[in-house]
Amino acid sequence: MQRRAMFNQLAVAGAAVAVTAATATQALAQPAASTPASGSTLDKVQKSGVLRVAVIPGQEPYFHKDLVTNAWTGACIDMATDIATLLRAKVETVESSWGNQILDLQSGKVDLAFAVSPTPQRALVIDFSTPILVHSYTAITRKGFAKTTTWEELNKPSVKIAVDIGSTHETIARRYCPKANILGFKTRDEAVLAVATGRADCTVVLAVLAISTMKKNPTLGTLVIPKPTLTMPTNLGIRMETDPRFKNFLSVWADNNRFSGQTREWMLKGFQALNIKPEDIPSEIQF
Repeated sequence: MQRRAMFNQLAVAGAAVAVTAATATQALAQPAASTPASGSTLDKVQKSGVLRVAVIPGQEPYFHKDLVTNAWTGACIDMATDIATLLRAKVETVESSWGNQILDLQSGKVDLAFAVSPTPQRALVIDFSTPILVHSYTAITRKGFAKTTTWEELNKPSVKIAVDIGSTHETIARRYCPKANILGFKTRDEAVLAVATGRADCTVVLAVLAISTMKKNPTLGTLVIPKPTLTMPTNLGIRMETDPRFKNFLSVWADNNRFSGQTREWMLKGFQALNIKPEDIPSEIQF
């Protein structure tokens, strides 16, 4: 408990550090396409006592919505609650989607988005904390599809790969399987359905989401981790603003919980809600 309290004090202290030189450098480096917002999200949250968080239905272990009570649970809800507690605020959930949460940050509809993959395109319009997790990419192949061990085995014109348009899943598929027949769908669920119905041979998906997908649909096919193993960090997304304190605070918070193992505990708890035990998770997949 003393160690946890010490880390929390360090996180809050990190938010208060003035980084004048870094702020000036950041301002000069901002792309013309984006204008950092004035004001301070940190001040607003602490003054209002409310932290508005984008939440996405059906994205276990990150988010789960109880359709009877409308209550939200999941690893990212636990993380948001921890952040809000440090700021002496409460969590207010704002239902969104993987694509819309970027727009919600830009418009000021939410203060914080979870599990955002940092890409150069997104960095033009929002800002990021340091990573909360590092993900592996996997492929879910349909029943009856040939055993797959490498990305090159999927890189054939005869292979149909389903992806959700605009996602990092699509980026990976096009980067490592340019010869394949890549089918774009509006949502990840539609891409998974394409595999289930045989319209596609496989779908590319982050390991965390793939594990929960296979638990929900055990007859869908086979989960594989093709070689070379591809990874990408996932971060907290925030709006661009000239005041760096909220970003500094969240980065200290993310580093603290990732290195101490707390983030892994939150993720395992989220998987437990799906009756997924630690031993059910492939050893290649780390949090």
